[in-house]
Amino acid sequence: MAGNSVRPASIGVGPALRRAREIAGITPDEAARDTRLTTQQIGALEREDFDLMGEEVYVRAMLRTYAQYLGLKPDKVMSAYARHAEEPELPSPPAKLGRVEQALAAARIRDNQRFLLIAAAVLLIAAVAVGIVSRGGVPPPATIPTATTPFVSPTPGPGVGVTVNATAGVNVTATIDGVGQPTTQLGPGGSISYSAVQDLTVSVSDGGAIRIVVDGRTLGVPGSAGRPWSETFVAPGAAAEPSP
Repeated sequence: MAGNSVRPASIGVGPALRRAREIAGITPDEAARDTRLTTQQIGALEREDFDLMGEEVYVRAMLRTYAQYLGLKPDKVMSAYARHAEEPELPSPPAKLGRVEQALAAARIRDNQRFLLIAAAVLLIAAVAVGIVSRGGVPPPATIPTATTPFVSPTPGPGVGVTVNATAGVNVTATIDGVGQPTTQLGPGGSISYSAVQDLTVSVSDGGAIRIVVDGRTLGVPGSAGRPWSETFVAPGAAAEPSP
């Protein structure tokens, strides 16, 4: 009978990709169409089933493509995946011992037990001797154990996601957690999504030529036709930085 396979703990890449897609209101089929990936590959990336996607070079290429499409930082996604890829594999369990090996192992166990008994007896004699010599002296100071504060890993905030849907030609720029992004030109019907951990600033050349979706909520047309528009969105629980 084959042993049960144990699924490794999530490295965080898959959940981040899935959440960014859901915030942007994009279905797996739409993501597959826009990125030229298959829906099976999209699902495997979000489930972190990297073994189902072939060679590592293909996995890295698909991760970078999908992260860029969702507005995430590809370098951070690739760093998280690299740490997962460089983890050493667990050694395979030893084969079942034959009769000769079992006999040798039993002999070693008996020898080890005999050695432990002798060592325990020596330590007991030494402890009694030290107690007799030190009797009547000043007892050693008691060792007070110091309490250690357990380390608690910080829990990532919920983040914020914004999708820009163009109804006419427009230029879109964004600043994600203080890092500026390249300008994107959208035509009628085009869209682009951004996701940030703390704050996200979106600027467009025509505030009347777009519709905004923030964390899955449609806010409609944010600005006036023919006039630039810019807005900063802050993740829940994150403090907004003052504008320069």
